[in-house]
Amino acid sequence: MLDFEVVELGPTDHPEPGDEAPEFTRPLVTAEFWEDRTLSDLVRDTDGRTILVFTPMTGSFLAKYVWDELADRNWDERSARIVGVTASTPYGIKRFLADNDYPFQFVSDPGNGVAAAYDVAHDLDGMTGISEPRIAFFALDSDRTVQSAWVATDWPEFPDYDDLESDLGLA
Repeated sequence: MLDFEVVELGPTDHPEPGDEAPEFTRPLVTAEFWEDRTLSDLVRDTDGRTILVFTPMTGSFLAKYVWDELADRNWDERSARIVGVTASTPYGIKRFLADNDYPFQFVSDPGNGVAAAYDVAHDLDGMTGISEPRIAFFALDSDRTVQSAWVATDWPEFPDYDDLESDLGLA
């Protein structure tokens, strides 16, 4: 069993239901390619909701745990577009997708600016200038309005996935 200390991440001023989600342009990475996409394009090109899933860097056990759970629950077959957001580079994401055969797309945000705009960034182990997203989920409609949000308050913290699916409109 891994031995680690639970760390309180502190309060956040993340977008809440009814708020407009912050716009961004970043590389959208799949197993085959990557290209710059705006959030507006992502939500507009989706039938149903777009679920942004913020996780730490793709090499972390936290990210693997979350994405294994979503794959096991067949989130890729739900009536929503699932898009990961991570501080990993496109090269790191492609390796992660290849190693795990996940059917999801990821936004590459190495500078962690998207996480900062959503106020879900946190300093990594107190290292100056190094941050990553805390685990967070945002359900957006086609005009970027937040329909539901869940944001971790501790590291590590995971949602109750049954409740989360219901809250995000995936149940």
